[in-house]
Amino acid sequence: MSEISLLPRDKVLRDPVHNYIHVTYQVILDLINTSEFQRLRRIKQLGASSYTFHGAEHSRFTHSVGVYEITRQICDNFARNYPSTNGSTELWDDHERLVAMCAALLHDIGHGPYSHTFEHIFNTDHEAITREILTSPDTEVNHVLRQVSPEFPEEVASVIGKTYPNPQVVQMISSQIDADRMDYLLRDAYHTGTKYGMFDLTRILRVMRPYRNGIAFEANGMHAVEDYIVCRFQMYQQVYFHPVSRAMEVILNKLLHRAKFLYEHGQLTGDQKPTLLIPFLENDFTLSDYLHLDDGVLTTYFTLWRDHPDDILRDLVSRFLDRRPLKSVRFTPETRSLIPELKQIIEEAGFNPDYYTAINDSYDLPYDAYDPSSKEPKTQIEIIEQDGTLEELSTVSPIVAAISGKSTGDERFFFPREMVKPTSDLQLFEPLYEKFQKYLRNDSLINPHEV
Repeated sequence: MSEISLLPRDKVLRDPVHNYIHVTYQVILDLINTSEFQRLRRIKQLGASSYTFHGAEHSRFTHSVGVYEITRQICDNFARNYPSTNGSTELWDDHERLVAMCAALLHDIGHGPYSHTFEHIFNTDHEAITREILTSPDTEVNHVLRQVSPEFPEEVASVIGKTYPNPQVVQMISSQIDADRMDYLLRDAYHTGTKYGMFDLTRILRVMRPYRNGIAFEANGMHAVEDYIVCRFQMYQQVYFHPVSRAMEVILNKLLHRAKFLYEHGQLTGDQKPTLLIPFLENDFTLSDYLHLDDGVLTTYFTLWRDHPDDILRDLVSRFLDRRPLKSVRFTPETRSLIPELKQIIEEAGFNPDYYTAINDSYDLPYDAYDPSSKEPKTQIEIIEQDGTLEELSTVSPIVAAISGKSTGDERFFFPREMVKPTSDLQLFEPLYEKFQKYLRNDSLINPHEV
């Protein structure tokens, strides 16, 4: 590894969450200035959630530099208070600092436009693309990383892929309490105007400490960790799983599916041809094709499709751009059998159920104790006592034990808002409308006040 150059003077980015983000290494500044990283300015962190929380206009760029800053502070704390001596792996080897900070900065660089919605439709994998951006000799990011050493891009990629040999570095970036989650909870809470994600970051960083198998938290700081877990639980319920945000994502999903159908049938041509999307519509794209996309590219095509002759595409585009979300109702295994009847009524009202109805489920585990037999075992949160013994968090915290391993969320059926609030231009016969309301009221699908 070549000698890592420090900047003559720290660069700082002013940040609403962390106040100052300090850049001390030339390689970090060079990575921020790459075209691949600058592209993240044009991808919203919360996708369609800005239609629900109007302040949520922040980008993947701001989140990524925030994760870097938290990681930098963790490294400073470990180097000052828990330095490894004589090559011991028990504590912190500060030679790991640069790979940790680079992985933190670059962990989201593979996200596409509208993030997870795009990923589901076009079968892309942002983590795999992140690793490709890091290791491809065709990217500016790879060129910068190779200036550290020829092996460095693969090392950073292995942190993101969770195969890096030092578990302290991996858990710093990816675990149940990591720099990524801590930044997005605080940042998303700030920009959505909610308070659910406001936990005590300073205290958590203070009580973090390395040990041979990863990162633990001192027992006297357990309450700050509990607060973080509860904040995460609240943010998922109140922000990430908000029915209106999910409704807008459903419209976006249906819109792109309709565009794909029309392209496959030769009906997206001329000025409305989505040139930059064609490799994805044909499932034959390169990394360069992927890096040409951002939220603005898709929004431009949506704007062009406002005048498309296809009624469904034109209407879905209008609903998305003009914020006319679908309505939704919760359902349970007992009431799921009602959905075919509801779809039938919606179709009789003139809506194609393939594009105007959807089932969407959103569930999250606020905290999950380590289970090696599970499909994707989680790294559990360890509390370290004064004598050095480790206790898994839920065994010493009644609060965390109460929600540990319990999925929270719901399943919802989405449908056109006209079905509950008919408009004058919709030819919906009164008996049909009343029949739909009957299912919502009498069959206890949901409290009708929620739709």
